Amino acid sequence: MKTQLLSARDLEGFNAGRDARAFEKLGAHPGVRDGVEGAYFAVWAPDAQRVDVIGDADDWQGSAESRLSLLEPTGVWQGFVPGARRGARYKYRVHSRHDGYVCDKADPYGRLHEVAPGTASVIWSLDDFVWTDGAWMATRAARQALDAPVAIYEVHLGSWRRVPEEANRSLGYREIAEPLADHVEKHGFTHVELMPIAEHPFFGSWGYEVTGYFAPTHRYGKPEDFMYLVDYLHRRGIGVILDWVPAHFPADEHGLVYFDGTHLYEHADPRQGFHPEWKSQIFNYGRNEVKSFLVSSALFWLDAYHVDGLRVDGVASMLFRDYARKPGEWIPNEHGGRENLEAVELLRAMNESVYLAHPDVQTMAEESTTWPRVSKPVNMGGLGFGMKWDMGWMHDTLAYFARDPLDRSHHHDELTFRSMYAYSENFVLPLSHDEVVYGKGSLIGKMPGDEWQKFANLRLALSYMWSLPGKKLLFMGGELAQREEWDHDSSVSWHLAEEPLHAGVGRVVAALNRHYRGEPALHEGDADATGFFWIDGTNARDSVLVYGRKGHGEDVIIVALNFTPQPRPSYRIGVPWGGRWRELFNSDAREYGGSGHGNLGGVEATPVPWDGRRHSVVVSLPPLGAVFFTSR
Repeated sequence: MKTQLLSARDLEGFNAGRDARAFEKLGAHPGVRDGVEGAYFAVWAPDAQRVDVIGDADDWQGSAESRLSLLEPTGVWQGFVPGARRGARYKYRVHSRHDGYVCDKADPYGRLHEVAPGTASVIWSLDDFVWTDGAWMATRAARQALDAPVAIYEVHLGSWRRVPEEANRSLGYREIAEPLADHVEKHGFTHVELMPIAEHPFFGSWGYEVTGYFAPTHRYGKPEDFMYLVDYLHRRGIGVILDWVPAHFPADEHGLVYFDGTHLYEHADPRQGFHPEWKSQIFNYGRNEVKSFLVSSALFWLDAYHVDGLRVDGVASMLFRDYARKPGEWIPNEHGGRENLEAVELLRAMNESVYLAHPDVQTMAEESTTWPRVSKPVNMGGLGFGMKWDMGWMHDTLAYFARDPLDRSHHHDELTFRSMYAYSENFVLPLSHDEVVYGKGSLIGKMPGDEWQKFANLRLALSYMWSLPGKKLLFMGGELAQREEWDHDSSVSWHLAEEPLHAGVGRVVAALNRHYRGEPALHEGDADATGFFWIDGTNARDSVLVYGRKGHGEDVIIVALNFTPQPRPSYRIGVPWGGRWRELFNSDAREYGGSGHGNLGGVEATPVPWDGRRHSVVVSLPPLGAVFFTSR
C-alpha cells in the first residue's frame, strides 16, 4: 500500500513526457498515513484553482479532508483522504480558473469505474489476484514470433454468447473463459483479439469510445475477473491481444474532455482536436503529460493484465492531419506538410517503451495508407510496430470474391497485386468486424452464386487467406458462415453449427489452422521473402493461381486455387522436384460440404518441364476450390 505523497521530482518524467508508468503515481491508491487507512489521490489539472475528492467517503459533499493540494510546478493535485477505502466510489470535483467552470470528473487513471450508466470511479487495487500462467509467459516469445503461426480469433465479448433466458445478458469475464477457450481450441486459433474492453460509457461504440484507459469495463466483472479470463486462456495455450484506442476519445462530460476548464487532453482548435469521422476528440499528442498518459496506458495492460499484444486502432487517422478533412479544415505541420509529427513521436515512444519492457509481446497497427516502415524498428526510421494489418489485401480480396466468376478473369490483378508488397511490412491478413456490419453484409452474404457456390466461394476465400504469407485474423461468426451482419446486441448464431454447410466451414477453418500450425512451410516464411514463390500467377483466362510456400527448411507446400465453378480435371503444374506429392488439404472435400473432386490422396511428378521447372504433376482442380500438396 502507498505510504506517502509525491514530490515534484517524482513527476519529472511525467511532465517531460518520459514516464511510461505514470499509473504508479497518479490515480487513487489505497494506503495508510499516520496509522489511518484511506487512499492517496493524484490528478493532473494545471488550470484548476481547486480540486476536491467527492464520493462515498464524504457522502458526495466534499470536505476539508478531501481537498487536494497543488504540487507546484507539476500541475498535479494530490492528497490523502482518510476513510476512502477500496470499493468506494469517487470523482474529482474540478473548479477551473476559467469562467467559473465546475465539473465532476472520473479519474483518468482509475483502475475501476461504475457500471454504465454510472460514471464514478471506484477505488481499487490489483494486488490480490494470483497468476498461474507462468508456463505461457515463459514461452510466449516463441509462440508469437514473426516465424511462428499466429491465427487470431477476433471477439466482441458483449455479443459472443448471450443468455436469452436472462434478458439476453452478456456473459461475464469468468463465465466466458471456458466456452471461449473450448471454441478457440476446437477451431485451432492461437490467439483471441478482444475488441476494446477499456471502460466506455456507450455500449454501441463497441468499446472504441474510451473514458477509462486504465480499467477493464465493469459490465462483465471486476479487474480480477478479467485477470481470470486472461490467466485461463493462457493456461489453455491461447494468447490474448487487446484493441487499444489512442486515436480519439468521447466528449462525455465526466471523461477527459475539457478536464480542468481547458482543452487539456485534446486540442482546442477543432481543426486539430475534433475527429470529423467519429465526432470525437483527438488527443494533443504534443503535450508531454498526454504522451506519458497514453504510453502508460499501453504499458499498464501489459504489466497488470499479462496481455500478449496490442492492436492499435485508427493509426492512419493519427498519422495525417488532413485525415477525413476537406481543404481548409486542417492545419499543416511546422514544415507545411500533412503528417502529424507529434503523433508519429507518440507512436514511436509507445512502441519503444512496450518492446523495452516486454520484448516478447507484439504491437499491431490498423493502418490503411502507404506510410512506410510501419512495422520496422524506430532505429531504422520505422514506427516501431511488430505487425501491420494488410487493409489493401482485405479490400482487394473481398472485391474479387464479390464478382461473378465469369468476370473474375478481368480482375486477376486483384489477387496478384499483393505479391508486389507482401514483404514490405510484417502483415496480418484481417477479415475483421468492420467488414460485416452496417450494410456491408456477412462474409457468406458477400459471395456470389447459388447456395452451393456461396459456400464453396467462402471455403476458397478462407483457404486463399490461410495459404498466403502473413498472420491471420477472423472475426467471430466467420467460422460458422454466419448469414446475418454482426449486431452487438445479438449473440453469434450458434445454431448454425448444426447445419451441414455451416458446420463444413467450421471444419475448414479448423483444418486450415491445423495445417498452418503444423506445417512450418505455411508459417515460418510469413515475414520472410523466401517464404513465397510463384509457380503460375498469370493464368487470368482460367482464373487459377499456383504458388509455393517455404519455411526455414527444405519442405515446401504447393497451393493451387481455382476461382471458377468449372472443374479442371487435368491441370498441369510445375513442381520443384520429382516423386510423390501428397494432397494435404482440399476445400472441396465432402466433409466440408464440397463436391468431392480430388486427387485420390496425391499425384506423382514426372520429368515433364512445366512452369519453368523440370518436373510437373497433373492434378484435378476442384470447382471453386483450393488444394495444397506436400512432398512429405
